[in-house]
Amino acid sequence: MRFTAADLVAALTARNLHGDHARLLGSDVEIEGVSFDSREVRPGQLFVPIVAERDGHDFIGDALAAGAVAYLTSRDDSHARFGATAIRVRDTAEALIDTGGWVRTLFPASTVVIGVTGSVGKTSTKDLIAVALASSIKTTANVRSFNNEQGLPVTIVNAPADTRALVLEMGMRGFGQITDLCRIARPSIGVVTRVGEAHTELVGGLEGVARAKGELIEALPPQGFAVLNADDERVRAMASRSSAPVILYGEAADATVRIDGTILDEHGCARFDVVVGDERVPVRLRVPGRHMASNAAAAIAVGVALGVPVSRMAEALGSTVVSDRRMQLRRTDREAVIIDDSYNANPTSVEAALRTLADMRAERRVAVLGVMAELEDPNEAHARISDVAAGLGIELVAVGTDLYGVPPVSIDDAVSMLRSFGVGEVALVKGSRVAGLDRVVDAAAV
Repeated sequence: MRFTAADLVAALTARNLHGDHARLLGSDVEIEGVSFDSREVRPGQLFVPIVAERDGHDFIGDALAAGAVAYLTSRDDSHARFGATAIRVRDTAEALIDTGGWVRTLFPASTVVIGVTGSVGKTSTKDLIAVALASSIKTTANVRSFNNEQGLPVTIVNAPADTRALVLEMGMRGFGQITDLCRIARPSIGVVTRVGEAHTELVGGLEGVARAKGELIEALPPQGFAVLNADDERVRAMASRSSAPVILYGEAADATVRIDGTILDEHGCARFDVVVGDERVPVRLRVPGRHMASNAAAAIAVGVALGVPVSRMAEALGSTVVSDRRMQLRRTDREAVIIDDSYNANPTSVEAALRTLADMRAERRVAVLGVMAELEDPNEAHARISDVAAGLGIELVAVGTDLYGVPPVSIDDAVSMLRSFGVGEVALVKGSRVAGLDRVVDAAAV
């Protein structure tokens, strides 16, 4: 979206949601897009220095050198030091939130915002929704997992003005956070994938997770749609919290968008029929995992709500690849297969990934697992995953943690092991982000 620095100053001052009275320093310029990472700034963008573990103000010079035409600042000396066009605000992170909320109002009333949340599958589902809708509608979605109070407004501001469907993943680390994201994004369609053991430590168990995720459904307008997983009882129960019509998806007999006859190919990719009313359409996915069928059905359900032909969506989904490090198939130089699911982990997603590994054609199956963080009962959760792996006949290699009940190995040891694998051997690599198992994949795969 394009706007001028002066217009943004006026909007921030008028909205004044965070007690801000913005001030323009320097010349007015036209801005197109925003970034809070100086390494990813594109020419013409606004740079927003976030003050966190590192102070983004220290990188204003780098952002300007990369082509930023303006920047926010909460420091009195920034403009004297860097010049260029600056917008002085009280708090840059809060001003970014307000910027996203203002730019959201610049889109036509016909632009549909789809919010996506859930303990597992939200990034893949977001990707699949974007592909399904793009078969008929100009669609924009957040990159990677830009799903928090910084990433979501950046996605809104960077969306082209002609976007007609904006797909926004919404994460949470506590109560009220999804409500806050909805105030910025104002979604009319909300998708909830599953309620599982993610961030349970922060919200008091599974019921707390369900309550927090359901904030998306409560935020929907009556003329919108709540798209809910019919196969998850906690998600299905969110229908009672919706003032919008409900569309159920899944394998349940009463699902509006029903999955039927799922089988997996030799790479663990799902093949199934999707049934909508009297229409039955085959879907063939390229992403491993039986659970990806559910994510694809959610995407089709969103398209059904918007009138996109099911057959067109099914064709588009057949060529989909999802975001990096989500069930991506990689190979070693000796032709062993690595399933790179290293972006994040919780017990629900790890069990789903293990079952996918068990379904793949292989002579040997190994799960290289790191710690699962932010769990209410980490000892029980890790022990349960160890039992699941044993029950599926999968070797478990723990990296950097003894919670799985097996002697841990180092990242270097895990890399050496994977490099020794050959044809017929398949390894799943998965752990919470703090485990850093992306380094294992990058070092072992070609």
